Amino acid sequence: MEQFIAVAEELHFHRAAKRLNMSQPPLTNAILKLEKDLGVTLLERGNRILGLTLAGKVFFSEACETIRQAEKTIISTRDVAEGRTGLLHLGYVGSALYGRLPDIIRGFRESHPQVRIELREDTTLAQVTALQDGKLDIGVLLPPLERADSINLINFDNDRLCMAIPKAHPLSQCSELTLADLANEPFILWPMLEGRGFHLRVIRLCAKAGFVPMVTQEAHGMHAVLSLVSVGGGVSIVPQSMSNFCHEQISYHPISDPEIEFELAIGYRHLSPLARKFIHFIQEER
Repeated sequence: MEQFIAVAEELHFHRAAKRLNMSQPPLTNAILKLEKDLGVTLLERGNRILGLTLAGKVFFSEACETIRQAEKTIISTRDVAEGRTGLLHLGYVGSALYGRLPDIIRGFRESHPQVRIELREDTTLAQVTALQDGKLDIGVLLPPLERADSINLINFDNDRLCMAIPKAHPLSQCSELTLADLANEPFILWPMLEGRGFHLRVIRLCAKAGFVPMVTQEAHGMHAVLSLVSVGGGVSIVPQSMSNFCHEQISYHPISDPEIEFELAIGYRHLSPLARKFIHFIQEER
């Protein structure tokens, strides 16, 4: 096809051969063989090439499109193999949106405009399952993980816990509130199965303060927990990074205990070239 395109554009075998860096006889034979294989005449011939036949014009147009598509296919394949294009499935826990994650996503999109990122907010447990099933490439989740030996972790961000209390509640006005002050309050937490390690951290904090939290309602995900707090459903212990969420309805108070600090991690199982590029970008942005 490339040889025919050169001949069709030059309308001269010698010039076409020179353009293709080959001698003229093999080129002439190649075009004759092409016509024989197709069973049609592509060139109007006299003492020289006079032009293209109707069939030759159709073949020329289709050949040009085929070559363009072939080149595009090669470029697209190489781009995907080198992580320059493609679709990245990225999961995250709700609190990650209030830390480094938005800036990382924005920066990666700017430096890799051909990459599409599909975002999925989910619990740590759901992300682990999705990573194991190949439905997520990367997850931003909360260690420690259970039954997840196949998941690799690298540190991503740090956060700390704080108390979340409805602003309409009398305790929200206390300037020196302690965790022990919540001993008799109804708690809103997330199910232990969705994040056992994080759930136990909250239980241990309450135990150190001298009480077992009275959990009256569970909600799936931190945004759901805080939404229930905002309407007076109870109190909770949440990531401090989310303290701007519903801040007109919720009062956030610090907790004085070294165990309030926790980390968010990047989790992955198998790294595609694109996922590897994303993690490399994260590490460069530290």
